[in-house]
Amino acid sequence: MQVQTALFDPTDGASEATMSPAPFKLQLLKWIGNKQRFGHQIAAYFPVDYRCYYEPFLGSGGVLGVVAPHAGVGSDSLGPLIGIWQCLRDDPAVLVEWYRQRWEQFEAADDRVAAYEAIKASYNAGPNAADLLFLSRSCYGGVVRFRKDGYMSTPVGVHSPVSPASFKNRVAEWALRVCGCQFLQLDYREAIDMAGADDIVYCDPPYTDTQKILYGAHAFSLLDLCEHIAAAKARGAKVALSIDGTKRSGSHRVMLPIPDGLFEREAAVNCGISHLRRFQRGGETLGDEVVADRLLLTW
Repeated sequence: MQVQTALFDPTDGASEATMSPAPFKLQLLKWIGNKQRFGHQIAAYFPVDYRCYYEPFLGSGGVLGVVAPHAGVGSDSLGPLIGIWQCLRDDPAVLVEWYRQRWEQFEAADDRVAAYEAIKASYNAGPNAADLLFLSRSCYGGVVRFRKDGYMSTPVGVHSPVSPASFKNRVAEWALRVCGCQFLQLDYREAIDMAGADDIVYCDPPYTDTQKILYGAHAFSLLDLCEHIAAAKARGAKVALSIDGTKRSGSHRVMLPIPDGLFEREAAVNCGISHLRRFQRGGETLGDEVVADRLLLTW
């Protein structure tokens, strides 16, 4: 079955008390596909009462940061990324120092492109959390792009990375929001399989229509994800999935194979202009590239 936008009434079955979180705009990492700007809209569908919150495609943790769960598991397959989150939880002062050192190296350079490339070369020589932290905040558009061999290839951005003082403030706020979480390097299947009755799982996987250049997207299978979502649902977990909806300001509807009966409700989330298309069409007017995601819910 191919689920279409607005197939379900978003209000059907929504009798339980749900969250009403405020918008939270202070990003820790820049990351393509980040849901933080409208994370409060997504979390508004989540029940207030839950045992544990899971985010198995963590990235920059946009929705996790909005939810600020009392108990949570953030996970991702990218080891250096999880290293950033673990450092945030265990020793935020070290995270601030990682950023400060690389920011000063970048700002002091006569050639910022060369300085960025030196940090990127350091990462590619031995992938690590400290280099990835600065690269995520300084690469073009937050497009953390890897080749199949793991080489990060994104060029430097046109923007100026935030100052160490600003980053320190971000770290302080985020450290409070993730104090109830643990961060694990896991394949998404392992993470989803941990969820049981009364847990919430929020999935924001690579989007098959446009994100094949991004890390983890090359081998991702939506049907495989749906199998694990179905198993989690059977165990009593509530699973929400953000996935391709409409592109090109509504002129292109993404058709995806979604199993019958897996999801009970669907909502559309307006994401504004595609950040990935900004990267791919640098300098062009993008009024024709407004995106709306689907939010699919198993309850």
